[in-house]
Parts: sequence; C-alpha cells; structure tokens
Amino acid sequence: MNVPLIPTDLLKKSDKILFIAHLALGDYTYLQNCFQAFARAYPHLKLHLWVDEVRRTSDASQWPHLKKNVLYDWLDACDFIEKVYKQNYSPELFQASIREAQQEHYPIVVSLGTLRPHFYADLAREISPDGFVLGLKKPHGLQGLIHWFSYRKLDASLDPDVADRASAPHISDVHADWFRQLAGVDIPPAGRIPFVHIPGQFVEGAKARLHEWGFDGRRGKLVFINPFAKTRKRCWPVERVAELITTMRAQPEWRDACFIVNAVPQEVDNVKAMLARRQLDRTELFSANENFFQLPAMLAQCDLIVSVETAVMHLANAVGVPVVALMRQKTPEWAPVDKANSTVITADQRRDWVKAIPVDAVMHALA
Repeated sequence: MNVPLIPTDLLKKSDKILFIAHLALGDYTYLQNCFQAFARAYPHLKLHLWVDEVRRTSDASQWPHLKKNVLYDWLDACDFIEKVYKQNYSPELFQASIREAQQEHYPIVVSLGTLRPHFYADLAREISPDGFVLGLKKPHGLQGLIHWFSYRKLDASLDPDVADRASAPHISDVHADWFRQLAGVDIPPAGRIPFVHIPGQFVEGAKARLHEWGFDGRRGKLVFINPFAKTRKRCWPVERVAELITTMRAQPEWRDACFIVNAVPQEVDNVKAMLARRQLDRTELFSANENFFQLPAMLAQCDLIVSVETAVMHLANAVGVPVVALMRQKTPEWAPVDKANSTVITADQRRDWVKAIPVDAVMHALA
C-alpha cells in the first residue's frame, strides 16, 4: 500500500492546500487531470494554485504581455481550483503575492517546480514557515550539494522523474506518479487524457467565424494547421504550410478541404503576407488573440489538426480531433497521449529541429 508523503491525518484535518508550479498551456493540459483527481479525493481541501512567472522582470514594457497569459482564462473557468496567484510577473508583485499567501497560513504547500526546484523549495517555506512543505528534489550530485540548504527546508521531497525511468514514460505518467506519491491519489491511464470544457459563447463564436469565412457549408474537411511554437526549434516554416495545403489539394480526398492557419500574434503579418503571395483559396488566418477558449472552440470544429510540438497538439486530444504532430526526437514524453487519435512524425536526426520534417512525411502519414 502506498503511504503518502503528506501525512494522511494532516490531509484529513487541513482546510486548504497550495500548489506552486510554473505552467505553460501544455503543462496545465496534463496537470489539470491531477488537480481534478486530487480535488475529488480530498473534497474538503480548498485547492489554491500559485502560477509562477519564470520570465519575471523589472522591465515594465514587458508587463502587459506577461499579464495577459491565456492560461489564466482557462484557470479562471476551473471549478475545482478556488484561488490562483497570477500577479507575480514583476519583482514587486512577486513580493506582494508572497505576503498575500503568507496571510493564508497554509498547512500544506506543495512545490511542483521542475526548473530550479531549490528556488521553489525556498519559496514554499517562505510562504508557509510553520506548515508542511513538500517539493521536487533533483537527485544528489554536485548541484544537490550546492542547494543542500534549500532542500533542507522541505519536510518531504520526491524525484521529478518516475521510479521506473526505463519505461520511457509519458509526461502524464510522470505527473500521475507525483500525485500517487504525495497524496495517494490514483489516476488510471484513462483519467490522464486531456479535457477542456468550452463555454458556450466561444463555441458559438467559432461557428460564427466559420460562417463568415463561408466554411460552414463546405463539402470537404476542415483542416487546422499550426506551425508556431515558443521556440524556433519547434516551429515549421510558413512556406512549408503553403506547400502542404497545395499538395493536399492535389489529392482527391482533400480537393474540397478548407484550411485554417493558426498564427501567434507576432506572426500574423507574416502569415497574411504568405497567404496573399500564394493566393490560396478556402484558406483563412486564425489567431486566438482575445481569450484562450477561442482556440479549443475552433479546434473542436475541425476534422484534422496538424501541429508542431506545442499546446495545440495536446488540446487536439482534449477536444477529440485527430492530430498529426510534428516533433523533434528529444521530447518523446511530450507526444500527444491519446494514441488512437494521434499520429506523431519526428525529425530524422536527434539534433534536427522540427523544420527538418518535409511535407512528404506529412502526406505519407495522412495516406
């Protein structure tokens, strides 16, 4: 029987718990299942979440961008997380958030920070000087010795990796193993598939956009293509997108297809120029620039999603639409978890970026 790292009697008698994590959309897409499972296992515990901003800066020009993190739209709609700390993108706001959290007198604080776990061990203890603090802890070594005083502040710790490293676990398996260890919460494989509940107004908004484009009365399939990620290593060239659309249209089964090309805000002009230059008919530009739920609402309307390794390919699983994922070889644990609805194409060499994947490889997968 698994003995939780957090004492069972403490879990039973406590009224709240704080989780600390640095989260991108992809991280939360899988951790959401864990938080939900935890909330169901311990319904008396109010679940609070500290979303740390790893890009925290004193540069005020960057604050508007950092403040408008689309993840917060998703968290605000979550019914099993009662409070979210999201105002820590500047040093001043970070300190203010710490003071606010200290006033909660958390009996339990859990750090799930995989980047600089020693920093989050310090933060967790600063927030809760007298509470039970658990955090991730890298295996011993030179770095472990350097951060020994930070890790000493933890009442309990767990290895960021699963015990059986030879099994090549998916990231959802790693997260599920964390929650099994820290609180005895069992999350079966079926409970690790991403999910998203899309508010009705965004579903209607997506349908209205398709009507505006003339796609609602289409004869062929609707294909969503996302070539952008946060880093260049994970992006696919925009011209490759045009080549894919042209090549697909040459096949009978895709001749009548309609295409949506997704663009992050800073790439909108680039994609517009490409579409104008290529004169691709039944092809429209999309960018979820107002609210997070615009994205999954549009994805749910599609018949196929082609995406590089970023949140879009995970959200494809969440809305149940087949996805072709373009990935590097270095991150197999982040492949889409729903294998029945996912086709993964990896670059040939381990050192290759996603841009090394040719259109022919995508067409082969579609065939």
